[in-house]
Amino acid sequence: MRAAVMGSPIAHSLSPFLHRAAYREMGLAGWSYEAFECDEARLPELLGELTPVRGQGRADEDAGEDAWAGLSLTMPLKRAVLPLLDTVSELAVEVGGANTVVFRDGRRHGDNTDVYGIVRALAEAGVHAPRSAVVLGGGATAASTLAALRDLGLHAATLLVREPARAAGTAEVAERLGMALAVETLDKLDVFTGADLVVSTLPGGAADAFADRLARVPALFDVVYSPWPTRAAAAVAAAGGTVVGGFAMLLHQAVRQVELMTGRADVPVEAMRAAGEAEIRRRAATAPA
Repeated sequence: MRAAVMGSPIAHSLSPFLHRAAYREMGLAGWSYEAFECDEARLPELLGELTPVRGQGRADEDAGEDAWAGLSLTMPLKRAVLPLLDTVSELAVEVGGANTVVFRDGRRHGDNTDVYGIVRALAEAGVHAPRSAVVLGGGATAASTLAALRDLGLHAATLLVREPARAAGTAEVAERLGMALAVETLDKLDVFTGADLVVSTLPGGAADAFADRLARVPALFDVVYSPWPTRAAAAVAAAGGTVVGGFAMLLHQAVRQVELMTGRADVPVEAMRAAGEAEIRRRAATAPA
């Protein structure tokens, strides 16, 4: 059985290390997991070349090693894949993006495990029911974050972006989720005051410019996982706040993907965590000074 992660760029992805660790621990000797460089233009052709499993999406011994169980998708494919799927989960429709494709019964089913990953990452750190939240950035991860906040009981959030006009898609997501969303520019840092949780979906290091202000918040979830900690995360931790890194989200969304692709619930979370952390350490040790 085959699975893979696709996106562009893809060389940095930790997904192969996480999924392969799961397969080893689960005894799925015939399973493989690859990484494919793929942009939006190439996606329809590449998706059409894959062979869906005819069974129930589980470890079917008769399916053969060349049959496809599923795909993990990263940017820029999460939104682009939607019209290419046979069915899409309600959650993926709500957030406007699928990071997971499961091949089952000869059909392509889209789902979103990013939301699950965010909720589980926050729960691990003891963040279960924030009373207010601010989200930095307005892309696909911000959309999944809004869904996660809804699952945590919030009915409103504030979104900080560079250009409010470019957050129109995320505002539509909030409307589908039934959440009230205030959209402000990134210079409106006063909104941090009183927020229980700040979630940064900005690229690596981009939130560091706000480190001094962020140090005042009770909890920060920064989706960056390398290099770690970011300056923003270190500032919050030094002030006694709760810090959650992007690796926890990546880990738990991958756990849910393995469940969906294999049809099994005995996914080895700690083995996957150890494999991912080992690869992060290896990259840090070999990175140019």
